[in-house]
Amino acid sequence: MENRIKAVIFDLGRVLIDFDHRLSAQKISDLTGKSAEDVYRLFFDSRLIQRFEEGKLSADAFFREVKKLLGLEVAYDEFLPVWNRIFFLTEENKQVYALAKFLKKRYTVALLSNINCLHHAYLKETFPVFDAFHRIFTSYELGHIKPDPQIYCAVLAALAIQPHEAFYVDDRAELIEQAARLGIHSYIYKGVAQLKSDLASCGIDCPPA
Repeated sequence: MENRIKAVIFDLGRVLIDFDHRLSAQKISDLTGKSAEDVYRLFFDSRLIQRFEEGKLSADAFFREVKKLLGLEVAYDEFLPVWNRIFFLTEENKQVYALAKFLKKRYTVALLSNINCLHHAYLKETFPVFDAFHRIFTSYELGHIKPDPQIYCAVLAALAIQPHEAFYVDDRAELIEQAARLGIHSYIYKGVAQLKSDLASCGIDCPPA
């Protein structure tokens, strides 16, 4: 019987690339005198980040808002490394990348990420993982962030597939749940071994362990 899955869609953060916002919060703390916890609460839990990831703010406008919110007195070029250098690759990330490359030979493989333009540009320059994908979909370009149903529908439309023809993996339960409501085969990322098992459960061929 022909496999009904036509596309495998990966999340980016904590699946293919790891990150820790607290690294940035600590660096901002050093520049402002605020505690790292206060920076995290004021900044990373704020609506400002969401607006930036939705593409509703330019990089310059985002920087001006950050300076105002945190009382940050640094130049844009000084802010960029503080903002960007929160990412790192683990051995497990590398295994997921290898899996995506394997699947690309047999399926349409896509990336769907809640991300802003600055992080996206930095990651493209720094981490060689994006060649594993036929299509890359970002929240700031689509104008919506997961779990807004519109972002999943936009990806399905761009790939010209039905929900039941897509496999989707993400590390956040609330994002998986919304995709599943649309009929997408959706799974929480719990490591490479579990991901291979989830793919196999949908009839998707995986490389041997």
